[in-house]
Amino acid sequence: MPSKPLAGKARSPLAPPASFLWTRRIILAFLTAFALLPVYVMVSSSLKPLEDVTGKFQWIPSEITIRPYFDIWDTVPLAHYFVNSLIVAGAATVLSVTIAVFSAYAVSRYRFRGKRVFTVTVLSTQMFPGILFLLPLFLIFVNIGNSTGVALYGSRGGLILTYLTFSLPFSIWMLIGYFDSIPRDLDEAAMVDGCGPFGALFRVVVPAAIPGIVAVSVYAFMTAWGEVLFASVMTNDETRTLAVGLQGYATQNDVYWNQIMAASLVVSVPVVAGFLLLQRYLVAGLTAGAVK
Repeated sequence: MPSKPLAGKARSPLAPPASFLWTRRIILAFLTAFALLPVYVMVSSSLKPLEDVTGKFQWIPSEITIRPYFDIWDTVPLAHYFVNSLIVAGAATVLSVTIAVFSAYAVSRYRFRGKRVFTVTVLSTQMFPGILFLLPLFLIFVNIGNSTGVALYGSRGGLILTYLTFSLPFSIWMLIGYFDSIPRDLDEAAMVDGCGPFGALFRVVVPAAIPGIVAVSVYAFMTAWGEVLFASVMTNDETRTLAVGLQGYATQNDVYWNQIMAASLVVSVPVVAGFLLLQRYLVAGLTAGAVK
C-alpha cells in the first residue's frame, strides 16, 4: 500500500516555537535601532549648519551642508593631532606586541623560578582602575626629567610608555593562552630541522599565532587611540592627541557642535576600518586565546 503524503513538514521537537523566534527578532531589531540612533544623530548633526544644531533638534535636516567637514581642519589643528595620535598609538602597539610575543613565548615554553608569580602578577594588574596610576606616573616622569634631563612629561615618548603599561599586561596574558594552544611538537620539529629558539618562534609559532597577535594589536591600538584622561594630563599643545584635541571646538563663546560631530566621525574612521578589515582574525584570536 502506497504511503500517504505528509500534510506538512515535520517539526523538530528541538526547534523553538514561532513566538520565541518573533520575540527574538523584535528584541534584536530594538537593540539595533538603539545602537544606531546615536550614529544617526552624529551623522545628521555633522551635516547641519551650526544654528540648526544649537536650535530645536530636527530628525531630518532642513538644510544639508558639508561645510563642517572642511572647517574642522581650520578651527583646531586637527591634522597635527591626528599625526600625534597615529605616532603614539602605532608605537605603543608595536612595542606592546613585540614585548608580549617574547614574554608569552618564554612563559608558555620554558620553566623558570617565579613563573606562576609572574603570570598572576601580570593578570592582577588588570584589577586596578587606571586612574590610580595617574599621579604616580606623573611624579615619576617629572622627577626623571628633573634629574636626568629626559623630558617624558609632555612628550610623545612619555605617552607611549604610559599606554604601554595599559596594554602590555593584557597582551602578555592573551598570548600566553594562545601559545599554549599551539602544539609543542611544532617547536621540536623546527629545532630538529636546525632552528634555534628564535628560529622556531619566528618561523613556526608566530605564523601560527597570527590571529592572536592581530587581536592584541587591535586592543593595544584602540586603547591608545581613544584614551582621554592620561592624554589630557601628560601632553601639551605640541603633543596633544585627537581625543583631547576635540575639546578645542568648545570655546568660551561658542560650541561648534556640528564640527564636533564631523571631527568625531573622521576620528572614528581609522579604528572602524581597521576593525572591519581585521574582524576575522580578531574573533579567531579572542576565542582561541580564551580557551586556556
